[in-house]
Amino acid sequence: MRRLRRVVIATLFAAPLSAAAQALPPHAWLFGSWTGGFFPVEGRIAPAACLAQPVMIFTKDVVLRATLTSQTYVQRIVETARASATGVEFRFTSVPPPPAGSDLLGLNTQSPTGFGCENPDVLHVVRSSNHEIIFQGCNDFPYPLIRCPNAAPEGGEARASRR
Repeated sequence: MRRLRRVVIATLFAAPLSAAAQALPPHAWLFGSWTGGFFPVEGRIAPAACLAQPVMIFTKDVVLRATLTSQTYVQRIVETARASATGVEFRFTSVPPPPAGSDLLGLNTQSPTGFGCENPDVLHVVRSSNHEIIFQGCNDFPYPLIRCPNAAPEGGEARASRR
């Protein structure tokens, strides 16, 4: 009986992961840095300028957001991310209101935890194109966000010189 149990357990651990377990999350296309939102982005933006101070950073488990009055990013932990017909809907873990503190301008204001949307714990991201998104109905982001361009030099990776 023990031997049979060991064989069953070994088989379960040796079995490949299901396709669902190997699939990327529904918001994988958002991963990376984005700029704009607070202001319109016109023309091309240099990768170094965009990556130096992005407005939004999307990862698998966390969404970071810059504000106009704080030096630090507001961090929201992703509870769920669900694909929709037009993009992705995020639900974030609820955050208690932060204690009143002094921000960059010396004002005693509370750091915003939401995005200026109806519900601070929900964000609807609308995909305009591969490199442009909109936060529909969010007052804090009246303009589209643009993906930061790739910072890799043209022609691929730098080659080491031979001696």
